[in-house]
Formats: sequence, structure tokens, C-alpha cells
Amino acid sequence: MSPPPFQNLQKQRTGLRRMWHALTFSRDGLCAAWQEKAFRTEASLCLLLLPLGLWLGQSWLERIFLVATLVLVLVTELLNSAVEAAIDRYGPEWHALSKAAKDMGSAAVLLTLVLCVCAFAAAAYARFA
Repeated sequence: MSPPPFQNLQKQRTGLRRMWHALTFSRDGLCAAWQEKAFRTEASLCLLLLPLGLWLGQSWLERIFLVATLVLVLVTELLNSAVEAAIDRYGPEWHALSKAAKDMGSAAVLLTLVLCVCAFAAAAYARFA
């Protein structure tokens, strides 16, 4: 006799119970991300740059945009770390597709960092020029 098929309990939950469990999964994801040196570094820099972004922005829209670029860096790093973890779970051997996936995730982080630097530079120029 074969074992019963795996059932995802989260799919069976509804309402507030489902939301509560989703929040605990998100917390677990942030805790796992905190084990990544790159995420810790970027999160620390974002915390340092947050007050600067709130000060540099001359309107609420500019402030929201500067804070959003900081959050986007962290979101992109989380997704990059997820891709890397999935590939590492699949296997440690080198493969061209694995390298390409990891490189693309890294490039995505780089692009969000460039966006963040450009946004802060433009806000500083507008503030002081």
C-alpha cells in the first residue's frame, strides 16, 4: 500500500489562521535571510540610510521613493538568496544553468543598488544645488 499523498496544511487553512501562519513563515524567512552576510550588510546600510532618505526628500513623494528604493534592495536580496538556496538544495555540482541563475540574481541586486544610489544622489543634488 502506498503512503497517502503529501498535503500542504497551509492550503487548507482560511482566514486569520492562514494569515497568522503566513506571518510566521515570513518571520522564518527573515530569520533565515539574516544568516546571509550580504543581507545583514544591506539591511544595516538601509537602517543607516533611512533617516538620511527621510531628511533628503523634500516632499512626501520623494521620501517614499527613497525609502522604497531601500526596501527594494532588501526584497531583491531576499529573492536572490532564495534562488541560491534552491539551487544549492538541488546539488553542489557546477552547472552552467545554475551559474546563470545565480549570476542573474546577483545582477538583479546590483541593479537595485545602482537605482538606490542614483535616487539618493539625485535627492542630494536637488537638496543642495
